[in-house]
Amino acid sequence: MPNSNAKSHRSHRGGQEAGRRELVSRSLQSAQHCLEDQDFGTAYAHYLLVLNLAPELKTTVKETFQFTLFKWAEELDSLARIQDLFNCYEQALELYPNDEVICNSMGEHLFRMGFRDEAAGYFHKALKLNPDFADAKENFYRVANWLVERWHFIMLNDTKRNITYLKAIENVVRSGCRSVLDIGTGTGILSMFAKKAGAPYVYACELSKTMYELACDVVAANNMGSEIKLLHLKSLDIEIPKHIPERVSLVVTETVDAGLFGEGIVESLIHAWEHLLLQPKPKNQDIHTKDYGQVIPASATIFGMAVECKEIRRHHRVGTQEIAGVRLANSVQFFSPTYASASSEETVEPYTTEKLSRVPGGYVPLTEPFQVMTMDFNNLQELKSLADRKPWKLSLPVSQGGILDAVVVWFVLQLDDEHALSTSPSEESCWEQAVYPVQDLPDYSVKTGDTVTMEVCCPDCYLKIQKISFWTSECGMDFSNRDDVLNLGNEAELCNALASLQTTSKQDGKGRVCVLESTEIALLNNIPYHECFKAAIGKVLSSLNPNKDLQTMDVDGHGSGLNFQESQNKSSLYAAPDPLYVLDVSEGFSILPVIAGKLGPVKAYSSVEKEQHQTALNVISEANHFPKETLEFWLSHLEDENVVLQRPKSDKLWSIIILDVIETSGLIQQEVMEKAAISRCLLHSGGKIFPQYVLMYGMLVESQSLLLESAVQGTEPTLGFNIAPFINQFKVPVRVYLDLSTLPCLPLSKPAELLRLDLMNPLLNSSSREVKVQICKSGQVTAIPFWYHIHLDEDLSLNTSDEFSHWKQAAVVLDKPIHVQLGDELVLDVQHHKSNISITVRQ
Repeated sequence: MPNSNAKSHRSHRGGQEAGRRELVSRSLQSAQHCLEDQDFGTAYAHYLLVLNLAPELKTTVKETFQFTLFKWAEELDSLARIQDLFNCYEQALELYPNDEVICNSMGEHLFRMGFRDEAAGYFHKALKLNPDFADAKENFYRVANWLVERWHFIMLNDTKRNITYLKAIENVVRSGCRSVLDIGTGTGILSMFAKKAGAPYVYACELSKTMYELACDVVAANNMGSEIKLLHLKSLDIEIPKHIPERVSLVVTETVDAGLFGEGIVESLIHAWEHLLLQPKPKNQDIHTKDYGQVIPASATIFGMAVECKEIRRHHRVGTQEIAGVRLANSVQFFSPTYASASSEETVEPYTTEKLSRVPGGYVPLTEPFQVMTMDFNNLQELKSLADRKPWKLSLPVSQGGILDAVVVWFVLQLDDEHALSTSPSEESCWEQAVYPVQDLPDYSVKTGDTVTMEVCCPDCYLKIQKISFWTSECGMDFSNRDDVLNLGNEAELCNALASLQTTSKQDGKGRVCVLESTEIALLNNIPYHECFKAAIGKVLSSLNPNKDLQTMDVDGHGSGLNFQESQNKSSLYAAPDPLYVLDVSEGFSILPVIAGKLGPVKAYSSVEKEQHQTALNVISEANHFPKETLEFWLSHLEDENVVLQRPKSDKLWSIIILDVIETSGLIQQEVMEKAAISRCLLHSGGKIFPQYVLMYGMLVESQSLLLESAVQGTEPTLGFNIAPFINQFKVPVRVYLDLSTLPCLPLSKPAELLRLDLMNPLLNSSSREVKVQICKSGQVTAIPFWYHIHLDEDLSLNTSDEFSHWKQAAVVLDKPIHVQLGDELVLDVQHHKSNISITVRQ
């Protein structure tokens, strides 16, 4: 009997195994049929069953399972079934916990939904699993810029700033301060200064999950993990005794931006004084430091100056009324977002920022520096009254004539009685300056003796400088600090004064306001760009249009060709030619479709999305006497806006497709080669993609500035604290938005062609290239700045590094400098993947 029972058990197990194999086989077949029918959800369920029943098949079905997962995830995403989507990824990662492709894809979904911290974790894991995984590398670099802003590196490398804060904290702690709260701790450096100075109790809060975790690592690595209590909280949410046991005697913070108040320092200090700090020291009383509260920084003084600056001007004011033959309508007024914020009820940052010491073309002071306001951070009533303070007026005499382009602002941060930090453009520091561009004046020319006026206010605790204008010196005006005082002798003088007053009010009250990004305004001011496109479009249309008379048509009647009415009369004698179709899918506001429409019988399609921008283009078209059917908005014709590249009509193809190849940041646009491949299939014979090809150029340089802006340079700038290895995990190898003309650097080679992207002839493309570069000056290679020559055809090209360019440049920063001698030869391995450029250098 025992033998009989054993045989029965073996038979039973054998039957189970056969049943399992049969179920796995049927499920695999079913999954395959579902994939053929594009039923990805059911196919995914079948694969889950297969992998749970037969783990030994993981390697065999891995690629097909990934494909099914990604397709099903896309479907769930489109149906907004977000929880189901994440459940699928969690199931997949249980089966393939070390699969970098699944980790990366999970991160992409999280990033699109706004979960940047969580996305970074998955991208980082994917990179650890496979350091050469290009998709994960590019995604991690992209999210790293969001999670750890680049100014962290610059500030941590600013030794003067770090020493000044350390000394101020030491002064307070050594005078008896016992407890410290660091608001917005970042990497934890100010908390560690406090602990080093001898503070018995140190607390720190940080809202960003990434920065909080980074600070935990930094503090632990510096043997202070048990001595500094880190809170993953906004300071406004800290409660006593829930989070900290009692009120503290010192708050230290650097939650300030270029406009001082933009990071919320006022709100956080009001809350701190009311709920977290000991009472402030009464005036003229000798009380021990440990018995009262105080703040570092103690106070700030804000300064300003009116300037002329061509670079600011071209990014905030359209400086021409005609662009490549297209007249801009007087009834449309273009403004940058800083102007829009002046009348907006939303909390919009009312300024932009520039490092004036490195602005292309420099700047000219038009007034002497003036004091805008002061702020005592140790005075609760002053902090609370800031937002309610009525606007006040300032008037400044013009000390040098020029063009009034902006008011720039900086501040002096008084940490204590002895130590201060200045963000002045004349100081070499990590800080940029706040810029308030001047817009909407009839005239911007000022001369010595004129008076610049402005209004200052702080709604929502943002510093706003608005209503910037000027009085001419002929007015005879006496302008006090707060009020306008007219000191005029008679009615004639009053009339003259009013006539010469330049204000920010609209000239006719009828103009349509069109708000453009500053880069879009710079594009409109890039005259060579539009002239180059006009010439290239004209050549293509001329070659495609059999009626040679019409190709020179100028629809407003002011050019050398036929006006529109004459062309209509002439064409009535013949059969009207079919229009040529032109599609502009470049990003942002573009007048290229209007330029194309002036060159012949064209149906031009614009891909602008904003209603305000569409209205502006329609008004410009009317001002140029366009027939309504000449310009249309492409997205309104599409059923699926995600599929922008398709035929104009079922039986028609495009003559010209204009693509955006280079981002204004200096990087190559994502998926541009995939868009080019689709576009080539949508062109009729003789049609062109613009640009036809792009050449990338670069050169080897020595630049200490790029090193300091890209990574923390050891422990010296951070005064011995070990921070660099932790924050440098978030460094990215490519610096963007550079101005090569003002970048502090020493060129070590001549420019060399690094890469070719051919949109018309893909056989000429290569995703990698080896380039030999000759050294023309001895030094240390630290970076490779790069830019592009954008070829619309063989004869017409644009250089993204010239003075008119609306594009910025970028640079690859090397991990380690390479020492070179005159005459050396280096080999550059250039790789292009999506928008990511990587360059490795070997001797």
